[in-house]
Amino acid sequence: MLNAGQKITPFLTFDGQAEEAMNFYVSLFEQSEIVSITRYGPEGFGKEGSVMHATFTLNGQVFMCIDSSVKHEWTFTPAVSLYVSCQSEEEIDRLFDRLSQGGQVLMPLDSYPFSAKFGWVNDRYGVSWQLSLARD
Repeated sequence: MLNAGQKITPFLTFDGQAEEAMNFYVSLFEQSEIVSITRYGPEGFGKEGSVMHATFTLNGQVFMCIDSSVKHEWTFTPAVSLYVSCQSEEEIDRLFDRLSQGGQVLMPLDSYPFSAKFGWVNDRYGVSWQLSLARD
């Protein structure tokens, strides 16, 4: 087990973009890596070479993902989002910029009553991210 203290692991279901998304996310956060990838083979249920199951970490947090072999009517929604507590203005600006490219800004990066600097985006894969500047 990657993180014995982590009982609950976010599991992301993609439609052919799991590996691309993992590589993108790992490039954004320190202490992040793709830990394992199992791919569909020629006799598998999914498209050959796509991700049957993968594990990756973002800043030490373990995630799992797949390229679904079944076409679903649903995808990601902002009803569930990944909340990131950013430690500096540079970090929140960089993450907001990168995650919003090709995605959708739900709340612009600004000051709000609950945060000195906050932004909410759906990235190009549809995953929702809330970014907040940590309080000192």
